[in-house]
Amino acid sequence: MADAAKFPNPKDIAARHEGVDRFAVALARGIIRFRWLVILATLLAVVGMASGARFLDFATNYRVFFSSDNPELVAFERFQQTYTKNDNFLFVIQPADGKVFSPDVADAIERLTEEAWKIPYAIRVDSISNFQHTWSVEDDLIVEDLIEDGQALSAEELSRRQAIALAEPLLFNNLIAADAQTTGVNVVLQYPELSIQEVPEAVAVARAMAEQVRAQNPDLTVALSGISMLNNTFAESGMRDLATLVPLMYGALLVLMLVTLRTVSGTFATLLVIMFSSMTAMGAAGFMGVLLTPVSLTAPTIILTLAIADSVHILISMRESLRDGMSKIDAIVEAIRINFLAVTITSITTVVGFMALNFSDSPPFNHLGNMTAVGIIAAWVVSISFLPAVMSLLPIRNRPGSGTLFGTSLMERIADFVIARFRPILIIMGTATVVLTALVPTIDLDDSWTKYFDRSIQFRQDTDFAMANLGGLYPIEFSVPSTGPGGVSEPEFLEALDRFTEWLRAHPDVTHVYSLSDIMKRLNKNMHSDDPSYYRVPDDRELGAQYLLLYELSLPFGLDLNDRINIDKSATRVTATMGDVSTVETRALIDEAQVWLRENAPEYMWNAPTGATVMFSYIAKRNIESMLQGNAIAVGLIMVIMVLALRSLTLGGLSLIPNAIPILITFGLWAALVGIVGLAAATVAATSLGIIVDNTVHLLTKYQRGIREKGLEVPDAIRYAFSMVGTAVAANALILALGFAVLSLSTFKINAEMGLLTAMAVVVALIVDFLLLPALLMLGHRRKETETKGDVDADPSLAAAE
Repeated sequence: MADAAKFPNPKDIAARHEGVDRFAVALARGIIRFRWLVILATLLAVVGMASGARFLDFATNYRVFFSSDNPELVAFERFQQTYTKNDNFLFVIQPADGKVFSPDVADAIERLTEEAWKIPYAIRVDSISNFQHTWSVEDDLIVEDLIEDGQALSAEELSRRQAIALAEPLLFNNLIAADAQTTGVNVVLQYPELSIQEVPEAVAVARAMAEQVRAQNPDLTVALSGISMLNNTFAESGMRDLATLVPLMYGALLVLMLVTLRTVSGTFATLLVIMFSSMTAMGAAGFMGVLLTPVSLTAPTIILTLAIADSVHILISMRESLRDGMSKIDAIVEAIRINFLAVTITSITTVVGFMALNFSDSPPFNHLGNMTAVGIIAAWVVSISFLPAVMSLLPIRNRPGSGTLFGTSLMERIADFVIARFRPILIIMGTATVVLTALVPTIDLDDSWTKYFDRSIQFRQDTDFAMANLGGLYPIEFSVPSTGPGGVSEPEFLEALDRFTEWLRAHPDVTHVYSLSDIMKRLNKNMHSDDPSYYRVPDDRELGAQYLLLYELSLPFGLDLNDRINIDKSATRVTATMGDVSTVETRALIDEAQVWLRENAPEYMWNAPTGATVMFSYIAKRNIESMLQGNAIAVGLIMVIMVLALRSLTLGGLSLIPNAIPILITFGLWAALVGIVGLAAATVAATSLGIIVDNTVHLLTKYQRGIREKGLEVPDAIRYAFSMVGTAVAANALILALGFAVLSLSTFKINAEMGLLTAMAVVVALIVDFLLLPALLMLGHRRKETETKGDVDADPSLAAAE
């Protein structure tokens, strides 16, 4: 055992830190002296910041999840400048008897098709009723609606129209199911994007229409999906979570704080701290012009969870001092003195972790990081100023032995257990870490946008219904260039386009392909007296151009080919719709399509696909790549902060072990239990790191106090740290785990995954800090025992941990 005589005088060692302690004492006494002024200043500052909340509004466009320089978004915006935007509503209709081509159902579809033009910002409506069916009479091309006055059509005629629809590639598995039991009405919208209320306005009208169809036709099931419904659901899901999760959190934490702190006045003061912190953060977001999303709306829940930490440490320390016989004022001052450095460090490290979210490629996570960082700073300021001021005024009972949820004796028993068995603990923890870390690479990344929402959300239910009964809903868009203006009529181009279309159609993950080649083949057949042998692309450019011109002149308003062919007819759009596939499978199809084009089409036709599906397929992968740099910088900054705060390079470096391991173990457990994670994966590492450092900071700072102020050796310093701060660390871990576990109840999958992963990381971190951290400190101590010679570091805490 290290010789106690080798330790410098504890008073000499403490001199390096007594400046911080003197400042903390002076600050606490000044706050208590001017408590009414402090309380008034806090209230004015909070109200001033909270006033910014009036500028907050909800984002109603899924593009908010992509940064302005995201290459997939840039490509998609360029694509939509060429063709019509794909914001849409999809009404999915299924009769109870499964007969779409019956008089009543045909009539209902016709009326809905006509009414859908009245939806605000609608520029196109497509259905089986207004599909432009073509046929010929001698040399004349006839273009007409597939179903007109359907209620008056005979069963035989409707059966004939059904056969036409099922044989038409542009309708089959798109607006009519393969079994003809389900159909769709697709409404394309062009939003002027002048008001954030445009999408909710259109959604309200579309929902009213769907409800009207149900009321008039009780035997029809009507589901409502599409991009506009997706955009609106982001806002509705966020508002629903805000209305349910935040009150639930306040209720759960209120009970937990009462049980943990066992003081009504302390619980009341802590509630004020977390309320002020959340109000400040939301107001700051308003001043920053943040558009709220389900992700950024988790900030209040996260802040109220994190804001408790500082208050709990201060209040538990205050109660410990009261039980030791101190007066209330002296107990408050002492609580601030022994916790000021630790709560400051933990606040800084947590801010660093959340600020690292600015490296995310998804702006909502940037907003979440910034809003939470503001809330954490506010919580720190209010905890060391407003909290002691209020507690000096509020009554608090000093009942000896009343204690807290986790007693000091329990903490001391845990410390004794680790000290006695630190070697087996190191072996077991090390083995578990290696095994679970090895599982991390097996996690699959999947971000299907229809599955972002819980099944309790109507959009998810309607989209699942559409996917199961009508066909796929994940479109991939190709803008296929030709040789130049008018080149879309070139036979070589059309033949290659037709081969590409058929290749896509044969792919097992593709449910439908919409291509110009199908239109040109049908027109070629029509213009040859509907001879089936001419169902092929025209073999003459001029002839193809004439067919196309004649067809376009025959189309009614709103049903032209502007959404399929660019203005100078130098490129055309091919839409491949996928079924219920993962993002891994989507990326595989994208790669396969590009390989096929390079190997089977002229070079001028090579082009990368785009679309919302493509964007969501790459966002998780891109987010992880962008966050790697952010996480590395966060780890480096946190290590520097720990080294400077602990005044020990060795302890600062050592602290990274119990801080990094919980994240690795958590993802390893997730790989074993779930196996799939989405957009939240990259952000959890940064946020968890900032949070779980707190436990390590409090334990190590108290461990150092035991050595420098008490002159204790390593085992006794570990016992001192556990007795002083173990209760608060355990209580905070329980509160944090509960707070983030509540997020798992979110209707938004990204939030639910982030909450569960972070809650798991917090629990794992508590186990690691209570077992592995003291075991590592003991390992250094026992190694020192075997040394017969050697100088002892000037700082005994360094010597113990070397």
